[in-house]
Amino acid sequence: MSHLRPAFVLIALFTLLLGVAYPLSITSIAQLAFPYQANGSMIERNGDIVGSTLIGQSFSRPEYFWPRPSAAGDGYNASASSGSNYGPTSRALAERIQADAARIRATGYEGVIPADLITASGSGLDPHISPAAADIQIARVAAARRINTTEIATLVEQHTQAPFLGVLGEPVVNVLELNLALDEHHPLSP
Repeated sequence: MSHLRPAFVLIALFTLLLGVAYPLSITSIAQLAFPYQANGSMIERNGDIVGSTLIGQSFSRPEYFWPRPSAAGDGYNASASSGSNYGPTSRALAERIQADAARIRATGYEGVIPADLITASGSGLDPHISPAAADIQIARVAAARRINTTEIATLVEQHTQAPFLGVLGEPVVNVLELNLALDEHHPLSP
């Protein structure tokens, strides 16, 4: 019995220290130093939250840029974050890739399709596409919005994020931010 008391005291102490005090202090520091990031990097328009820069959203209409496919549940369901776990010989994966490629070909595009437009990310929530994936969609978006491709290409260029510190990673385009800029600069006519 004399050995149990110190064990319970240590459990209580470490629970309070590591389960309460430490998380509260880190959360407080994050809220003070990085409030935008600590609160989910939410994008707000006219007082309404329209999404996060960290989680992709489904866009399927021709007047918007399409994201990469999602394996996270129904659309970009953050609570179902995961890959599909299909292996390279999976018939279901091959059929999904063929369907995505056919959808892109149906828009009139005949060149090489960038891999990120037909393959899902590991989390299934990736909000970014490559500049090449955005470039092949410019003609479709411009035609659907009845505007010049040069104007759309300029928006894509403005929303292309360089690699971190200029060397880490690849350039990417955040699809939600680009589509919001499209609606802001070239609203859809009713």
